[in-house]
Amino acid sequence: MQEEEEFIQQLLNPTTQNEAFQKLLLTYQKPLYNHIRNIILNHDDTDDVLQNTFIKVYQNLSKFKGESKLFSWMYRIATNEALTFLNQKAKRGGISSETLQNKTIDNLTSDSHFDGDELQVKLQKAIITLPEKQQLVFKMKYFEELKYEQISEILGTSVGALKASYHHAVKKIEAFVTSN
Repeated sequence: MQEEEEFIQQLLNPTTQNEAFQKLLLTYQKPLYNHIRNIILNHDDTDDVLQNTFIKVYQNLSKFKGESKLFSWMYRIATNEALTFLNQKAKRGGISSETLQNKTIDNLTSDSHFDGDELQVKLQKAIITLPEKQQLVFKMKYFEELKYEQISEILGTSVGALKASYHHAVKKIEAFVTSN
């Protein structure tokens, strides 16, 4: 924890800020990309949201209170940015978020950055049938292998509620996969 506090001070200090932010980018760019990509599914949109996430992180570093880990705070920003992006994109297209996600999944196989197979596409179709919170919990636990405690910090939900959400999500996905 002491190391993180020192790192945050480097991020806030004008003389060390650029170097510290470069380190932050190198450390978190790939995990945040993967996190956002799991929510948005489209590579190009993910890059845009990732860039916006780092801009927000940079602009709001002085507001970081240290009540959670820097990792959790940045993931929360990335999650909010991704969800906002999806909602705005759906609204601009005059469609629901679920319709947008279905269209995105239908286009997954033509995405040169997607290396999944039919089963992966079916899994994604099953995931979008879940409520938003269950989608997030499932993706963070299953794809990103985050611990419940980390997800709890990111989403601001109790570990018990997350375990229940994950359990319900798994059951719904199993039912979808076996019936389709």
